[in-house]
Amino acid sequence: MLHYTRYPNKTSKEWVTFVHGAGGSSSIWYKQIRAYTQHYNVLLLDLRGHGNSKPSLLNAFEERYTFEVIVADIIEVLDYEKIDKSHFVGISLGTILIRQLAESYPQRVQSMIMGGAIIKLNLRSQILMRFGNVVKSIIPYLWLYRFFAFIIMPKKNHRESRLLFVREAKKLYHKEFLRWYKLTSELNPLLRFFRQVDVGIPTLYIMGEEDYMFLPSVQKLSSNQPSATLAVVPQCGHVVNVEQPIEFNAATLKYLSEL
Repeated sequence: MLHYTRYPNKTSKEWVTFVHGAGGSSSIWYKQIRAYTQHYNVLLLDLRGHGNSKPSLLNAFEERYTFEVIVADIIEVLDYEKIDKSHFVGISLGTILIRQLAESYPQRVQSMIMGGAIIKLNLRSQILMRFGNVVKSIIPYLWLYRFFAFIIMPKKNHRESRLLFVREAKKLYHKEFLRWYKLTSELNPLLRFFRQVDVGIPTLYIMGEEDYMFLPSVQKLSSNQPSATLAVVPQCGHVVNVEQPIEFNAATLKYLSEL
């Protein structure tokens, strides 16, 4: 089972589950814990191979992961903790996992908060993925990860996010990194399907105005899906919850309180 941490709230029956992105861990939510635990029960997860969720003997022989398999890991924790339904907060690739979870288990999702959401790969990101696919077995994965982090978060005010994700990525094994990287081969058809189908679950997209790779497609989608709301945070890049935590917490908690 995934490593997780729970923060119970004696006055609330609602849960909020936080899902980090590829290469990160539950530690990226440290600026959200205090604000959220005042109102909700909170569950923080380390995805398989990340943080304290070390690869098990069972999945050591798996050649590749799928989004369905990763989502099943999350559901296993919810079942173990007897959490029937939860709000979900995700960042970057974590938003794709939450959207897949909503597709497979809609009855378990009260709402979705998608920070730095990935809903379409533009030309630049597709070139980046293809480049990574060519060199991923040749160069050390941390070099590749640092390069990706700089391309996605290039500005001076993105530095904290870059360093945090690179530091967490150091905890990954090389083979584990390759398994996660192979998930990118599923992205285009999966994201195309997500753009076409509105699951009807209340969704807040919260994006940095400097998230140049992913913001334009989210702006287009949020204007076309009735269940979607968009909040854009000024002077902020991809990892909204780390770069502008006060604005992130205020906007997301307000959204949840008004549901």
